[in-house]
Amino acid sequence: MAAIAAGDRDAFAALYRRRRPDVYRFAVHMTGAPASAEDVTQDVFMAVIHDARRYRSGRSGVVPWLLGIARNHARRRMSGDRKLDPLPDSSSPIDEALTVTADPMVGLARDREIAAVRGALRALPFSYREVVVLCDLQELSYVEAADAIGCAVGTVRSRLHRGRALLSARLKGEQRGLGKRPVPGWVL
Repeated sequence: MAAIAAGDRDAFAALYRRRRPDVYRFAVHMTGAPASAEDVTQDVFMAVIHDARRYRSGRSGVVPWLLGIARNHARRRMSGDRKLDPLPDSSSPIDEALTVTADPMVGLARDREIAAVRGALRALPFSYREVVVLCDLQELSYVEAADAIGCAVGTVRSRLHRGRALLSARLKGEQRGLGKRPVPGWVL
C-alpha cells in the first residue's frame, strides 16, 4: 500500500489483479446486480488510487480495508438505485454451448434455489446482509469483518446470528410456499 501511495503503478496493478475478485464478489452479494457490482468495484479501486496513504497496516488487513470501502460505495449505490430492479443475468451463448447438463430439471432446480438464496439475501436489512456476506461468503473472520464495517466484534457476532436466523426463516418460508397448492374453488 505504501508503494501505491507513492505512485507505483505495478504495485497497484498487482493489488487490483489479486483483490478485484474479492471486492466484486462482495459487491455483487450486497447490491444483487452485476452491473452495480462492477461500478462499486471500479469506485473502490479509484478510491485506492486517491487514498492509499490512508491505509494503516497495524489497524486492519488489506482485504477488510478494501471491503470497508466497498461497503460504503455499495450502500451509496443501493440508496440511489432503490427505484431500479436489476435485470436477470443472461448467460452468454458461448457459456451455454460449453455447458453439459445431463438432466435439464436439475439445472432448473439449482437455478431456482440459487435465485431463492440471492433473493432472501437481498431482502435482509443491510446491516445483517453485510455481515452474512463478509463472514459466510467472503470467509472473513469476525475481527476482519468488524474492521471492514467499523464496529465491535460482538456486534458482528450478534448481527451474524440474527442475519442467519432471518435468512433461514425466509428460505424455509419460500420452501413451504412452493409446496402449497390452492384448493380448487378457494380464493387465496
